[in-house]
Amino acid sequence: MKILKVLIIDDEAIYRLEISEFLTKKGFEVFEAAMPSLAFDILKKESIDIVILDINLPEQSGLEVLKIIKKTYSDIEVIMITGFGDMSTVIESMRFGACDFFTKPFSLIDIQTSIQRTQRCLQLTRKLKKTELNFALVSRELQQKIGNEIIGKSKAIRDVIDLMSKVAESDKTNVLITGESGTGKELVARGIHYLSSRKNRYFFDVNCSTVPENLFESEFFGHKKGSFTGAFETKLGWFEIADKGTLFLDEIGDLQLNLQTKLLRVLEQKKIRKVGSNKDIFINVKVIAATNQNLKKLVINRDFREDLYYRLSTFVINIPPLRERKEDIPLLLNYFVDHFSKIMKKNIKTIEKEVVEKLTEYYLPGNVRELKNMVEKALILCSDGKLVIRHFPSLEPMQKPLGTHSTETNYNLEEVEKKLIIEALFKSNFNKSKAMKLLKITRQSLNRRLLKYDINVRELKKQE
Repeated sequence: MKILKVLIIDDEAIYRLEISEFLTKKGFEVFEAAMPSLAFDILKKESIDIVILDINLPEQSGLEVLKIIKKTYSDIEVIMITGFGDMSTVIESMRFGACDFFTKPFSLIDIQTSIQRTQRCLQLTRKLKKTELNFALVSRELQQKIGNEIIGKSKAIRDVIDLMSKVAESDKTNVLITGESGTGKELVARGIHYLSSRKNRYFFDVNCSTVPENLFESEFFGHKKGSFTGAFETKLGWFEIADKGTLFLDEIGDLQLNLQTKLLRVLEQKKIRKVGSNKDIFINVKVIAATNQNLKKLVINRDFREDLYYRLSTFVINIPPLRERKEDIPLLLNYFVDHFSKIMKKNIKTIEKEVVEKLTEYYLPGNVRELKNMVEKALILCSDGKLVIRHFPSLEPMQKPLGTHSTETNYNLEEVEKKLIIEALFKSNFNKSKAMKLLKITRQSLNRRLLKYDINVRELKKQE
């Protein structure tokens, strides 16, 4: 665990020494400064976590120093101390970003307690900072004016943007986003978040298909230090991290059935309990879920809880695949060409007409994600400033429209796969766990294929 660095700024040496000795014994790394100029020198050299700041200082007041620290080093938490405890000074300090305030003489235990509270805030901030990488997919324009980063002119995509705008106004409504892989479900979720009143809070995304069963409660709800073997420190759960913000549950259809019950309970009660704790924590989180599966079919097959489905699908947004909005393909092509041209420092002057034609004919099973990858690869291959069909090798074998030999081949392969799955189910006596081992695929992959090929296990049992 990171050792916190504390800077004490006080012109009274007795207070600096007393606090410094106490905090050093408690395991903190402590720095001292008798005046602001010395403090700013330390701040430039050291990654200070917490500042204990006196109001009355030489050179300039503690309030002025507080303003500078919060403006220049916004991540640093500041605890104010003063020999004069008038309420107006306290209010001013809090208004400019101080996290706590003490009047001299104060108890060192109170200072320690304040630092511990602040330490928890710092831990949360660090965890949340890791999620800032998630914001790379959404530009500032998306925060200010929705649609600037969702490329398209089709009625289908305009309808999606309109639904995003409407549901963003409903602060507590759960949203379910459906659509094929690569259509941009996460981008739509982020757009809803940035359009909502929660836009200045955190958007935290979770891939439900990667959550291990034995770590579900620890990850979602957090745990107390020492609550189980390996719990060396208290951990914040994802619901706590996203509190007052948005929790995005991607691949919700892959969440195991026994874990769905625990998630449903939180959505209904709006509270969590850490592993190893006996206290409830009330949470205020907007939940947006996404899936490329047919949840209604999963419900019918009893692979997804019906009550959880209705809890999540208060408001549904379906993103159509690119093949159903082909007029958006040229716009997306130009957007990605411009995007990667800047990254690779290439000057693409023209795009061959055949490229646009073939892309429009191409089935694009991977949707926007596949198109983006194709353009990136094309720019790597291009060296003369003109994108031509040879820079898009995946277009050549797939350039025939649907209904040609290539599609028939794909159809035959699907028939073979369906037959293998049915055979595995019969061989395993309809035990999914055994069937997936025979097929060497995961349970989630098996469930997806059962839905894809409309294989009803119960009906197969009757035919046995």
